[in-house]
This record gives sequence, structure tokens and C-alpha cells, in this order.
Amino acid sequence: MDHFADRLFEAVKEKGSPVCVGIDPVLERLPLSLQKGDAVDGITQFTQGVLHAVAEHVPCVKFQSACFERYHWRGVEAYHRLIHEAKQLGLIVIADAKRGDIGISAAHYAAGCLSDIDLGDGETLLGPDALTINSYLGGDSIEPFIEVAASQGKGLFVLVRTSNPGGDQLQALALAEGGQVVDQVAGMVAKLGESHLGEGGLSLLGSVVGATKVADAARLRAMMPQQIFLVPGFGAQGGSADDVKVCFCADGTGAIITASRSVLYPFDPADENWTQAVAAAALDLNQQIATVLG
Repeated sequence: MDHFADRLFEAVKEKGSPVCVGIDPVLERLPLSLQKGDAVDGITQFTQGVLHAVAEHVPCVKFQSACFERYHWRGVEAYHRLIHEAKQLGLIVIADAKRGDIGISAAHYAAGCLSDIDLGDGETLLGPDALTINSYLGGDSIEPFIEVAASQGKGLFVLVRTSNPGGDQLQALALAEGGQVVDQVAGMVAKLGESHLGEGGLSLLGSVVGATKVADAARLRAMMPQQIFLVPGFGAQGGSADDVKVCFCADGTGAIITASRSVLYPFDPADENWTQAVAAAALDLNQQIATVLG
């Protein structure tokens, strides 16, 4: 069974840049032709168009489950079928669901979010390659996710330093013994992930570190040398190509830069050829990060 980290960076080599497109479809921002009629049909058609437009230029995509779950069972079904379609296109798929719980509940979440789905009659929907999870319930909430992920060759990205301004209220709190809350979380993640390394020396247990938290990223990189950083906040949220350089290991691996709005919505809603603009934006993302890495 291929290790997630090794599989991810093989895909990065193939596409030439460690970038990821966030699949966050919002009905009101879709092309006008897709805003009419049924909402789930509209976001499904939009997501299919995006997947086919970006597959040539990026190694992975990140599905925001909330954008689908808001439409209840039909949205959830579309989410799983679209993940399968992305996998069929050769993309690495990250499920951005930020799950978190303890004990058997955590194991249920892990199995439900990561596993392939047997539909009977020989039909199987392929599950995602990785899942985002919440770290702030402590190590015993992460261990069941690791167990399931390791058994399936999947990966995890733990929330460590998020890009939202409100994250400072908790993550940047100073500790009496020195350092910040985020430093304690980083140490916990590094310890939990050290026995789950791939051939390339990176763990299946990665970390979410926001592109807008440049001052913290370099310190966290040193604290978590074996973690892949999933780096949101690039582009529309304010993170620049130069900002994200500190998230990478010395050899240029160890981080995946993700952008959503700047790639999903570069078009005029009335433009019928919107997929061309999406493809161009994905290529631009690829080239910006490849240039930074030399």
C-alpha cells in the first residue's frame, strides 16, 4: 500500500508544483447559467467543470464538505460522487471536513470520511486521500484517526495555526512556561506523527498552517520537520507567494499551497467559456509557486 505522503509528492513532481485547488462552490458565485434551477445540480456541474479544467495543472484538490452538506442528503451524495470523479481524473483529494471527537466516535468519523463506499453490484465510490481534523481535543482524539488512516494508506491534516484572525484568541496565547498554545499543539502533532513516515521521510499526519501567519510558520516548520503543511490563505485571503516560502523544507518539499476563490471565480458570471478562465488561473497558481521554489 502506497504511503500518502509519498503518493502526494509523486503527484507534485508530475504536475510541477505543490499546489491545491479548494473546491468551495457557492451558488451565488457560479456562472449565471448554473444558478438557475436546482442548486445541487448547479454546484455539481460547476465542480465537474472545475475538476476537468484544473486536472492538468494541479496535483490535488480540497473539497470543502460544508458547501455540499448544506444541501442535506443530496448535497452529501454529490460530494462523494464528485470526490470519486476527481480521483478518476488522477487528482489527490483532501476532504476538508475538520472532524474531531474522542474514542469510538472519532473512529466512526475517520471511517466515514476516508473510506471507499461499497454501493453493491460491484460499484464502489472512491474515498478521499486525506482528511482535515481538529487538534484541540488533544492527542487521544487524533489517535483513532491515525489508526484508520494508516490502515488505508490515507493522510490527515491537523489544525495547528489557522489563517483566520480569530484564531489568535486561542492559538497565540502565551504559556507560563514559555511559548504559545500553538507550540504545544505542534509538539503533540510531531510526536504523534513520527512513527508513520513514508519513504521520503514525511508523515501521514500533516498540519494546517495558514499562509497569513508568516511569523509563526518558520518556527512551526522547525518544530514539525516531518509534517506536510497544508497552507490555506494564499491569494484572495492575502497570503503571497513570498509568504509561503518558509512553510517548505530545505529540499522544497513538505508543503502544499492551496487557493480557492482566486482559482474558482476568475470569470465574469455571464461568460459561457468560464472553464477556460479557471484553467488559466490554475496554471497561474502552479507557476507562481514553482517560481518561488526555483
